[in-house]
Amino acid sequence: MLERAYIDAVEQADDVDESRARVLDAAYEQFSLIGIRRSTMEDVARRAGVSRITVYRRFTTKDTLVEQVVRREFRRYFDQFLIDIQQAETVADRVVLGFVSSLRAIRGNPLIGGLMAVEPDLLVTSIISDGGQTLATVRQFLAGQLRREQQAGNVSRDVDSDLVAEMMVRVSASFLAIPSHLVDLDDEAHLATVARQFLVPMLEPPKTGTTRPGTAPSPDR
Repeated sequence: MLERAYIDAVEQADDVDESRARVLDAAYEQFSLIGIRRSTMEDVARRAGVSRITVYRRFTTKDTLVEQVVRREFRRYFDQFLIDIQQAETVADRVVLGFVSSLRAIRGNPLIGGLMAVEPDLLVTSIISDGGQTLATVRQFLAGQLRREQQAGNVSRDVDSDLVAEMMVRVSASFLAIPSHLVDLDDEAHLATVARQFLVPMLEPPKTGTTRPGTAPSPDR
């Protein structure tokens, strides 16, 4: 789901089916207000002003509808992320802005943020029960951004973009999944300070003599 949302954002794909979009809009509103578990396809049809059969024609099951609604929200997140980071002048600023805007966008989204507050087990379970695919998809997205920075000469090519992206994504995901008593997620200035202190240094090339995790140093070291 996330992978498709990411591809849609990069390719700037759009859904021009007005009837389908109407149902998705209604489902988004329904899920945001009532929650996913307590909402039915009939509720969505009623809110959309269409028949239940119309909803089932577009989305054969409730799970399919939920997936498409959440995917659209993540696609919007990817779209906004790409817009936000363009405002920064340096790669360090883009990392900081990306971290802050990501937490703000996801926590502030009425659907995603609402699920995290009301039905957190739905999202947490989906993240930890898919073999790491959800985090891997976001890591792929971020690693692609880092490789562009390397191609532009803003980040050393000695930096392992995949590993750095993995660490950044896991840090962000932990803040979203587990409340912090030290970092105020509502204080964007504080978040920016945390990102500049701990995430930006990841952009530095490894020190001489260090090895990538999982590899052994050469015998002559």
